[in-house]
Amino acid sequence: MGGGSGKSVVAAGLAAAYARRGRMVIPFKKGPDYIDAGWLALAAGNACYNLDPYLMTPEALLQSFHSHASKGEFIIIEGNRGLYDGVDQEGTYSTAELSLSLGLPVLLVVDCTKTTRTVAAMVLGCKMLDDRVRICGVVLNRIGSARHESIVRQAVERYTGIPVLGAIPRSKHDVFPQRHLGVTPCPEHEEAEGAVVALAERAEKHLDLAAIEEAMVGVAQNTGQTGKKQAVAEDETPLRIGILKDAAFQFYYAENLEALEQAGAELVEINALVAPELPSLDGLYIGGGFPETNARKLSENVSFLKSVKRAADEGMPIYAECGGLIYLGESMELEGKLFPMAGVFPVRFGLEKKPQAHGYTVLEAKGENPYYPAGTVIKGHEFRYSKVLDWQGDPSQLVFTMQRGVGFVDGREGLVYQNVLALYTHIHAVGTPNWAPALVEQAKRYKNSRLMAS
Repeated sequence: MGGGSGKSVVAAGLAAAYARRGRMVIPFKKGPDYIDAGWLALAAGNACYNLDPYLMTPEALLQSFHSHASKGEFIIIEGNRGLYDGVDQEGTYSTAELSLSLGLPVLLVVDCTKTTRTVAAMVLGCKMLDDRVRICGVVLNRIGSARHESIVRQAVERYTGIPVLGAIPRSKHDVFPQRHLGVTPCPEHEEAEGAVVALAERAEKHLDLAAIEEAMVGVAQNTGQTGKKQAVAEDETPLRIGILKDAAFQFYYAENLEALEQAGAELVEINALVAPELPSLDGLYIGGGFPETNARKLSENVSFLKSVKRAADEGMPIYAECGGLIYLGESMELEGKLFPMAGVFPVRFGLEKKPQAHGYTVLEAKGENPYYPAGTVIKGHEFRYSKVLDWQGDPSQLVFTMQRGVGFVDGREGLVYQNVLALYTHIHAVGTPNWAPALVEQAKRYKNSRLMAS
């Protein structure tokens, strides 16, 4: 019903429980969230896809949903914030609107802490606010006792007519421990697999899985694939694009990686914490994550840092977002200690206690860069605690102007060096369909230039 109500516990628990029963579960996360998507993917045993009606056109969102949903028996979409919460008083881009556009029902999760009959009033309000939204069941979360559950269950079913399909007791143990960006990502959770098992067992014990399956009817049919992978001639080696993927860099949309493959790339996962140097590549994609929690290990892997700097100097196409931007900087300062990074850009970053940017962004390409023609407008999002502590450049050198959001400095965004573009904004390939082909095209040019030089 709202942020923190327990949607992630229920969604991941359902995904894990049905997966344990041998069902093919395809999970989705509404909005630009990486962390919840990571837990859903682990729980389901399949990639989790994001549905964001702000970043994507309605047509692109539907195409992406149907093409991925067609692969599964069960489709579980975790909403974000409250059911009707959007960007304005009309609830634009809300979870409710998404359910209507997809023609799917809603399983409403309600935090019942220190409330009884009032829960029925809240559920009734959700039902009455827009009668087009099909709320087919309610899950009561953080129930204090059997008596508490009985009162709330009877009140909800009596006054709303909506069945209660589960009641999860309050727990002293938080399966999803919190930190500054919210839930701890599963790659950094020491007992992630055990947490998923616990979620599955909790769902099996406290949720009526059969009733939920019966109530939540509305799996969409296939409308085709999101794209076709380009053919690679038999005498051609595929374009190899590296992906830094480890505890420091973990924020990648499944659709972004699929888009690169569909454009003709072979993806090569690399652990920047331990790999001695970059392998032979034609391009590199560095996503977001938590370089601050792994700063020492990143900084101590000097040979790898040098190989990234060398690749940038030689003109390798590199696209970096947020954590990737920090990694390409000169250094990161944490609690008075300086941790050297790749040094592609002369920037010193630090970390603040409060968010420095949080929300959707809209950028327009003004200057020359390897991936977006001048005049291109892209939508993305930013969520960071990092801050630029020192940069001697001129804001006019930054190739994007911010129509919405904070960006790098002074309402601008996007550092460029050779074929490197680094920015705070994260993009989603479904909402920015020209991104993957542009990166792959630059990789092809780089590869051909090296072949001609040899």
